[in-house]
Amino acid sequence: MIVDVALYQNGARVSGPSDISDLVDIAEKEGGFVWLGLAQPSQAEFDMVVGELNFHPLAVEDAINANQRPKIEDYEGLTFFVLKTVFFDQKEQEITTGELMCFISDHFIVIVRHGEGHPLATVRHDLEQKPELLKLGPFAVLHAVADRVIDGYTSIATSLELEVVGVENKVFSGKRQTFSQEIYFLKREIIEFKHAIEPLIIPISKLSTDLVAAVPEKMKPFFRDTSDHLIQACEQASGLDSLITSVLQADLAHIQVQQNIDVRRISAWVALASGPTMIAGIYGMNFHHMPELSTKYGYFVVLGVMITLTGFLVRSFRKSGWL
Repeated sequence: MIVDVALYQNGARVSGPSDISDLVDIAEKEGGFVWLGLAQPSQAEFDMVVGELNFHPLAVEDAINANQRPKIEDYEGLTFFVLKTVFFDQKEQEITTGELMCFISDHFIVIVRHGEGHPLATVRHDLEQKPELLKLGPFAVLHAVADRVIDGYTSIATSLELEVVGVENKVFSGKRQTFSQEIYFLKREIIEFKHAIEPLIIPISKLSTDLVAAVPEKMKPFFRDTSDHLIQACEQASGLDSLITSVLQADLAHIQVQQNIDVRRISAWVALASGPTMIAGIYGMNFHHMPELSTKYGYFVVLGVMITLTGFLVRSFRKSGWL
């Protein structure tokens, strides 16, 4: 469906006919450009809305089917740009992604959205308050959209960092439990986040250089700034991935240490029981000729030996930290 469509001339929104092709004709003849936003269109809707703009068939196929990696393609008179929108549900600790397909020409920009779109709800309104940028044409719109999406990346990276720090504190809290499942699911979301944002580095870099000839020279510094923000978010995501891997290893090591402590304690208690058991076993063999059995104080002597041996073992194990 159409989210919004408007004609912009000299950095301002102007009224025009409802037909999109007529709007583009006015922009080509009188100057300016058309900004059209679509949300999850079907093939029929897409053909009806932009069928007369002569998009490249491959770009149209990508826009309908979605599930594309971030990329930039140059066709004759048309630049096709794809980027991922990313959303993080802190309550569920879940990353979800959407896609934006942007068709940019000299006199129009068509943005097709798949998935959630609330971070972009105010981009058009905010950009309309900056006529000096709108005068630069469709690539000013592309920059505003990409910049808003990448700012969202930075915010999500910060939220993920807080989650990683939180689970790290749990691991080193000294509690006798494992957090490996929580760590694993968090690591999976971080990896999905990385896969969504890292492929965008090259397309954004191309927009800030001479590799895309259609980009106005005045827009290139803006794209370079956006590229810096993207690289920062990617580096933060990579750092979180390495950190959460270390946290997982620390959690597993912590469990192994706890198990070793338990084994030592069990071994110590077994050793404490083994001395008296051995002595009792000797005197329980029922031989007729055991001199100690006829000794007046033999029982007390043997009992004293048991107590002394047990006390010695307890002292030794406590000194070594096994008890």
